This record gives sequence, C-alpha cells and structure tokens, in this order.
Amino acid sequence: MLRRRFETLVRVSPIEEVADRGIEVDPRAVGLDRKTIDTIWQACAATYRTGLYPALALCIRRRGQVVFDRSVGHMRGNAPFDPPDAHRVPATPHTLFNLFSASKMVTAMLVHLCDQRGLLHLDDPVAHYLPEFGQHEKDRITLRHVLTHRAGIPHIPPQFADVGLLERPHEILALLSNQKPRWRAGRRLAYHALTGGFLLGAVVERVTGKSLRAVMHDEILGPLGFAGFNFGVPPAKLAEVAVNAFTGPPILPPLKQILRRVLSVDFVEAVRVSNDPRFLTSVVPAGNIVATANEASRFMQLLLDGGTLDGLRVFEPRTIERAIAEQTYLEVDLTLGVPIRYSMGFMLGGRIMSLYGLRTQRAFGHVGFTNVFVYADPSRDLAVALMTSGKPALSPGLARTLMIMQTIAHRVPRDGTGPLRR
Repeated sequence: MLRRRFETLVRVSPIEEVADRGIEVDPRAVGLDRKTIDTIWQACAATYRTGLYPALALCIRRRGQVVFDRSVGHMRGNAPFDPPDAHRVPATPHTLFNLFSASKMVTAMLVHLCDQRGLLHLDDPVAHYLPEFGQHEKDRITLRHVLTHRAGIPHIPPQFADVGLLERPHEILALLSNQKPRWRAGRRLAYHALTGGFLLGAVVERVTGKSLRAVMHDEILGPLGFAGFNFGVPPAKLAEVAVNAFTGPPILPPLKQILRRVLSVDFVEAVRVSNDPRFLTSVVPAGNIVATANEASRFMQLLLDGGTLDGLRVFEPRTIERAIAEQTYLEVDLTLGVPIRYSMGFMLGGRIMSLYGLRTQRAFGHVGFTNVFVYADPSRDLAVALMTSGKPALSPGLARTLMIMQTIAHRVPRDGTGPLRR
C-alpha cells in the first residue's frame, strides 16, 4: 500500500524531454566505445524512471577528458509532494548540487595540505590547536583519530537540530568542547556525520589564520579556475541549487530511530533543513560543498593526477598517497552498522564490497546524503561525480542507483596507466 501511494505521487517526465548534456569528447579518444557511453546513459535513465530523483547529474572523466556530462529531470518543481501546477525548472550540467558528506574528503584534503605545508601534524592532539577542546579527557584525540572516525564523539549534540546554530560557529565549537566522548580515542570505529568536520575546519582556520572558504579559494579554486565548489553558496546563487526532496516509502522503525541517531533529527526534517538558506549559505565542513557534477569530477581528477591539474601543482603525490591509504581494514562501523574501508578522509572501494562497483579495490571517494557518489578509480583512470536531489532512505529503486556505478566499473576496462597506479 505504501509503495502504491508513493508511485501515485511521482510524476516522471519522459527522459527525452528533460535530458541535457555538456561538452563530451569522442569516447574513442580515451579508449572507450560509443556502446559503453550509451549503456551508462541507459543506467542513468533507468534510475531516473524509478521516480526517486527529481534531478540527477553524472560527470565522468576518463584519462583526464570529460567523456560523459549529462543531467536529467528538474532541479525544482517535480518532487513527489509538489503541486501538479508547480513551475518545473529542468536540471542542466550547470545545475548546482550539494555534495553533503562527500564534502568530508574535501575538508580532509585541506588538513592534509596544511600538513604538507608544515602547519600541523596529523598525530598531534586536536587540543594542541584548539585548547578549549581538551575538556573531559578529549586531550588524547588526534587529528588522525578525527580523520578516521575514531575520535569517540560520533553523536551530534541535540542543539545542532537548530539550523540557526550554523550562523554561530563559536557556539558549535563550545558544544563540541563540552561534549564527553563515548569511547576512548582510537578504540572504536564510528562514523562522525558532522562533529569531526567542524573540528577539522576549526583547526585549518586556526593554523592558517583564514576562513575555510578563503583557504579553499586561495589554495585550490582560484589557482585552478573553479567557478564554484566551495562551502555553501552566496545568497545570490540560491536559486541555482537543486532543491532536495524526500522520496521513497515512509521510514519505519527501527530504521527511523537509527537515522535519527546519525543525523540528530528525523530524516524528513534533515531533508527540509538541506534546503534552508541558512544551511546553504553557511560553512558546514562535513556537509555542504555545493558544485556541479563537472566540477566535483574535476576535483577528483586533481587527486587522480597526483595533485597537479592543468600544469598547476596543489598537492604533493605523497600527500595524496597518505590521504588515501587504508586505515580501518573492513572493521564494522558502529554508527552505520556495516564494514567500511576508511582512509584519512575517504571511503575506499573494494573487490566485492564496494560503493563504486565490483573490482574497484583502488577507488577512493565518498558518498553523500543519501545518494551522491564522488570518487576516483586509478585502475580505470576515472574521476566520477553522481549528483542527485532525491533523498530516499530505503527503497527497492536504490538498486538501480548502485547499478550506475556497477555499469561504469563493468564497462570501463582497467588499463593500469594512471599516475596513482602502482
């Protein structure tokens, strides 16, 4: 009954009417064929037809060239609960999406960049840079612990339910400083949805003397000519961001309680907050990089190419190698309840158990709430960004979403020629 009710609310326009594409190179120039591109597009179309995603965008770089840059759906006006006469705005390759938790790897790379510059050391205590944080025996928590989700403070303080708190970052740091750890640092693996990001962002600001946005712009975005890809957006760009929508069947116990523990608010409320202008214009180090799929893919290309892009070096190769080195070895994550391979800032792929398709042992990237996938696969010389505006918690249609990554992994050969390949 619940599934039938959801299906009556979904209005999926014919894909040929709402699809768009950017500039793509001939796939033969990067060792692929047209059938591979067509098969990937068919996987995207099948995912769109589930009705779970009002808008979807995918960008793929192969050997540094954009071979796929397409969108489908509407960035606003076509969510399941929008009125039938709502104005629909088609999504394009220029549409901005929120990376959500995929932002974590970007913030992590700023920490690694500070380490590269000698401004901090990864095994230093966080309290060395943020003395106020050392309360309640948290003086033992190191930057490495935070980067690997072993800091022992995964739970979000209930005050974070107030989105207005994002406009008062000093209060956020005070809340985290007053918080008691659940476990001793390093003892347990438990995904830190928001807490770790605020700590890492504050450390970067302390050691650089700049805001997190300024560090991003001065060190990466400005030199490389990114148009966006920063924490939040200016108020003038709010209308360019795809509106997120709760989709899929209603959430029932015990999943409802599990998600509330992870997010600090109910799932549907988290989706609503994600569209709040206060969230979209603030700095959330673990959750609000806003970008096009193309620029998200371009950032992963920077990492795939060993820290150099368009002839400009940002990261040393050893910095990236250290950042993506495995740290957890398929240990069960006590927050998410499943084994995940983590590095210091990234979710890693695997041979069988992988977010990025089968036989993606060397892939590294991150997922975002709930079905954003941004990653690089050195074995196939790929930089990929799948952006979505639909936020289902659990639905049979999610299998279609995962098939996009599986199709890419299956169709694109492993050729062993990329800079990060051994």
